[in-house]
Amino acid sequence: MGIPSVDLAEFLSGDANRKAAFVEQLGKAYEDIGFIAVKNHGVADNLIADLYIQVQQFFSLPSEQKKKYEDPVLAGQRGYTSFGKEHAKGSEAPDLKEFYQYGQVPQDNFKEEDYPPNISVKEVDGFNGTFEKSYRAFEKSGKTLLQAIALYLGLDEFHFDDFIYNGNSILRAIHYPPITIEPKTAIRAEQHEDINLITLLVGASADGLQILTKQNEWISVTSLPEQIVVNVGDMLQRFTNNKLRSTTHRVVNPVRELWHTSRFSIPFFLHPKSSMSLRCLEICIDKDHPKVYDDASAGEYLDERLREIGLKK
Repeated sequence: MGIPSVDLAEFLSGDANRKAAFVEQLGKAYEDIGFIAVKNHGVADNLIADLYIQVQQFFSLPSEQKKKYEDPVLAGQRGYTSFGKEHAKGSEAPDLKEFYQYGQVPQDNFKEEDYPPNISVKEVDGFNGTFEKSYRAFEKSGKTLLQAIALYLGLDEFHFDDFIYNGNSILRAIHYPPITIEPKTAIRAEQHEDINLITLLVGASADGLQILTKQNEWISVTSLPEQIVVNVGDMLQRFTNNKLRSTTHRVVNPVRELWHTSRFSIPFFLHPKSSMSLRCLEICIDKDHPKVYDDASAGEYLDERLREIGLKK
């Protein structure tokens, strides 16, 4: 399925008409399907290539070495999380993946909340620096996309800027290992919606991503080279009282002939600071669209969801 494609260069062109057309195209796509592909997203190709190479090197390390970077106290928010620890909300079956997470390094003496330090990997040259550079590049790209979303919602263009500066965003590298025995399920990652505002997904190393359409059909999605897939998360859906859609998605197993292969995926989950209110926007509430969600802060909602997916006790 070809999800809608947008060119971020149009938004940044300096031409008011092209910028407005981009905003409308982006907003309508997020209302209709919740997923888009973005060209000219600003994350350098060579940086993405380095990131993938180093991620593959990390996950090829022996289990005992990787587990040195796992700290259960951190609820999967930093460092390594071993295979089978996370499950989708409402599912008891663990996802068939392991992952490594890199989080915010506070800037400008930020003291509003304490973020745990990132867990540095020693065995892969350049690993930690590449993650920091990638984190900042995705953060910048996501900030620009949120500016367009703000305009679509009738807000000030820079409405989200302060909320996401020093926000609790996460860069996650995921490894779905080869399938070595008959699996109990055809799903590598059960159906779910993302927790955050928006997710920026740099092209996965193999097919498998599927989204659930409004017609209740599962459709495969593959991003094209030089594009990233960006989808709405539950925080933005909640904030907009369901105007923008957090689409259910999953990762399915490959065909049997490809069971011996790994799948790598690197999403950037763009979060605001924990203090941001997710109270439904008044402009998204009317008699046809009554308020759906109780008031909550981003931090309260994140904590609730981490418990639901088994990362936090």
